[in-house]
Parts: sequence; structure tokens; C-alpha cells
Amino acid sequence: MNAMDSEDHIQAELTQLPVDPKKLAADRKTVEEGFWTKIRRTLGRIPFAEEAVAAYYCAVDEKTPAYVRAVLLAALAYFVVPADVIPDFIAGLGFTDDASVLLTAITAIGGHLKPRHHELARAFFEREASSADADG
Repeated sequence: MNAMDSEDHIQAELTQLPVDPKKLAADRKTVEEGFWTKIRRTLGRIPFAEEAVAAYYCAVDEKTPAYVRAVLLAALAYFVVPADVIPDFIAGLGFTDDASVLLTAITAIGGHLKPRHHELARAFFEREASSADADG
């Protein structure tokens, strides 16, 4: 089985998984309460910030299938929650588990992360840079 067949197989399996509405709601609440604070606090320190913001926009996009939103919100909730396998404050290692979880989720959802989600993420970072320039 080649890599593309494997990705298609994973996608097919994911679409068959039931989405637990309570877990989805809990993850969404966790993400809504802490995502933007964590992203702003970690600006310039994590190389996967743009992917995380694009994943956020995909997760809250009503056009995104429920199972994709569930996968992304679970990964983003892991990023937001301070209790990690590897604590975030450990220099050089602190965000490796967060990056692994998020990038695994992005791989699993395949092509559902659309150019528009990346465009929204880039626009967010441009606004943040403009705001920092104005403040500074």
C-alpha cells in the first residue's frame, strides 16, 4: 500500500467514526476559551503556529464535516490545555508533543484544510504584526 492509498484508507475510516456531540462541545469550549490567548502568548516560539490557526479556522468552518471538526478540535484542545505529556515550558521540547498531535490530525483530515483556512491564518498573523508595529 503506497502513502496515498494509506491516506485514503485513513480518510475512509475516519468518516465511519461516530462523533460524540458532548466531546465535540467540550473540545470546542476548551478551544474557544484558550486558543487565541495561547497563540498570542507563543507567537514566534512555535514553528507550527500558522498550521494551528489554519486548523482552527477549518474546525469552526460550518462547511467542514463534523468528523473533521472533531479531530481538529481535539488536537487544538490538547494544544490549549496546559497539562501536556511534555510541559510547554521545557526549552526545546515543550511543544513537540503539541506539534505531533496537531500535525497528525492535519494529516488524518487530508484535504479538508482548504486554502481559505490558510489565507485566514496569514491574515491573522499580518494583523498581529501590524498591531505589534503600532504598539512598538
